[in-house]
Amino acid sequence: MKKHPNKFKVGLIQIALSKNPDANLRKAINWIEKAANKGANVICLPELFRTQYFCQSENIDYYNLAETIPGPTTAAILKTAKKLKVVVIVPLFERRSAGLYHNSLVVINSTGKIIGTYRKMHIPDDPSYFEKFYFTPGDLGFKSFNTEFGKLGTLICWDQWFPEGARLTAMQGANILFYPTAIGWHPHEKKQHGKPQFESWQTIQRSHAIANGVYVAAVNRVGLEKETKDSAGIEFWGRSFICDPQGIIIAEASHSKEEIVIAEVDLGRIEYIRRNWPFLRDRRIDAYSDITKRFLL
Repeated sequence: MKKHPNKFKVGLIQIALSKNPDANLRKAINWIEKAANKGANVICLPELFRTQYFCQSENIDYYNLAETIPGPTTAAILKTAKKLKVVVIVPLFERRSAGLYHNSLVVINSTGKIIGTYRKMHIPDDPSYFEKFYFTPGDLGFKSFNTEFGKLGTLICWDQWFPEGARLTAMQGANILFYPTAIGWHPHEKKQHGKPQFESWQTIQRSHAIANGVYVAAVNRVGLEKETKDSAGIEFWGRSFICDPQGIIIAEASHSKEEIVIAEVDLGRIEYIRRNWPFLRDRRIDAYSDITKRFLL
């Protein structure tokens, strides 16, 4: 592989999704083309973009939405990646085998090849986020993928709350951490809790950028999705963003609009920040063995 460029552009696709998987795939490809036309070299789609967020309930029929890797989604997008000469991060509901499913993503390079898979490591189980019913925790570990534009770290949604995942991914040389996401408000909670919930989400990810001296990119969906017409649903809050190694937000979307977020990753910026904030140098790796325990009391 050729030497990485010192700079490359990232594009995040913030869109609303329908209940039609084929329509969502066509829409995603259209938006990938738009992002490439805006100069993006590495493009990331939201978590589980082929469908609306079906984990609002526990329904065995939704297993039918899963697909293999490689499969129809990767087949379509790899053609687009090759045509546009871009890298695409593609989240999927993976069917690994009968009765064994993962919340996954693949990285497709600019020659149209799948260069790796990441399976979501942390699986939530909260009201309207019943992911433990559907997904087996990832068993591939934390990943950094070496692409023609740079080393990309990939995690998924609930992973974004855990500093251990960000650290282990950054330690593999990732220049940027991607977090494809499906997160929003319960409508009845938004007035009271909406602002601190959103700010906590953004703050924890900015802290990963600061602690590890890397860029962070979080891409969310938008829109109100209801399981049934009588359910409250989830109002996805959008606000996809990219921050630099100092945690400074350099590009950000709105709460409700379909948008492409574009920003530049500058490897020189990573070098500069890490020289001045040498957290990796000063880590006490001799003192952290207890981190593998659940709790110390």
